[in-house]
Amino acid sequence: MNDFIATPMSLSELANAYDVSNKIMKKWIDPHQKEIGKRVGLLYTPKQVMKIYECLGYPPYLDVK
Repeated sequence: MNDFIATPMSLSELANAYDVSNKIMKKWIDPHQKEIGKRVGLLYTPKQVMKIYECLGYPPYLDVK
Protein backbone atom coordinates (compact mmCIF):
# COMPACT_ATOMS: atom_id res chain seq x y z
CA MET A 1 0.00 0.00 0.00
CA ASN A 2 3.01 2.31 0.29
CA ASP A 3 2.99 2.79 -3.50
CA PHE A 4 -0.55 4.23 -3.53
CA ILE A 5 -0.82 8.03 -3.61
CA ALA A 6 -4.20 9.68 -3.05
CA THR A 7 -5.16 12.91 -4.78
CA PRO A 8 -7.42 15.71 -3.53
CA MET A 9 -11.06 14.80 -4.19
CA SER A 10 -14.44 16.48 -3.89
CA LEU A 11 -17.48 14.82 -2.36
CA SER A 12 -18.84 14.21 -5.87
CA GLU A 13 -15.62 12.55 -7.00
CA LEU A 14 -15.66 10.29 -3.95
CA ALA A 15 -19.32 9.46 -4.55
CA ASN A 16 -18.51 8.54 -8.16
CA ALA A 17 -15.61 6.39 -7.02
CA TYR A 18 -17.90 4.41 -4.72
CA ASP A 19 -20.76 4.51 -7.27
CA VAL A 20 -23.22 6.15 -4.87
CA SER A 21 -25.03 9.50 -4.72
CA ASN A 22 -23.56 12.54 -2.98
CA LYS A 23 -26.24 12.20 -0.30
CA ILE A 24 -25.23 8.60 0.48
CA MET A 25 -21.51 9.48 0.44
CA LYS A 26 -22.13 12.26 2.96
CA LYS A 27 -24.04 9.83 5.21
CA TRP A 28 -21.15 7.36 5.02
CA ILE A 29 -18.55 10.04 5.85
CA ASP A 30 -20.48 11.79 8.65
CA PRO A 31 -19.80 9.17 11.38
CA HIS A 32 -16.05 9.49 10.67
CA GLN A 33 -15.98 13.29 10.42
CA LYS A 34 -13.83 13.72 13.55
CA GLU A 35 -11.15 11.40 12.15
CA ILE A 36 -11.31 12.84 8.64
CA GLY A 37 -11.52 16.53 9.49
CA LYS A 38 -13.05 19.43 7.57
CA ARG A 39 -12.68 19.83 3.84
CA VAL A 40 -10.36 22.51 2.50
CA GLY A 41 -12.73 24.49 0.31
CA LEU A 42 -14.54 21.95 -1.85
CA LEU A 43 -11.84 19.28 -1.68
CA TYR A 44 -10.66 16.68 0.78
CA THR A 45 -6.85 16.66 1.02
CA PRO A 46 -4.90 13.54 -0.02
CA LYS A 47 -4.42 12.71 3.68
CA GLN A 48 -8.18 12.99 4.27
CA VAL A 49 -8.91 10.85 1.20
CA MET A 50 -6.61 8.13 2.56
CA LYS A 51 -8.43 8.33 5.91
CA ILE A 52 -11.78 7.97 4.10
CA TYR A 53 -10.43 4.90 2.29
CA GLU A 54 -9.32 3.46 5.64
CA CYS A 55 -12.74 4.09 7.19
CA LEU A 56 -14.93 2.99 4.27
CA GLY A 57 -12.67 0.61 2.43
CA TYR A 58 -11.14 1.26 -0.97
CA PRO A 59 -13.43 1.99 -3.93
CA PRO A 60 -13.94 -1.00 -6.24
CA TYR A 61 -12.09 0.58 -9.18
CA LEU A 62 -8.82 0.78 -7.21
CA ASP A 63 -8.53 -2.99 -6.81
CA VAL A 64 -6.23 -2.49 -3.79
CA LYS A 65 -5.52 -5.37 -1.46
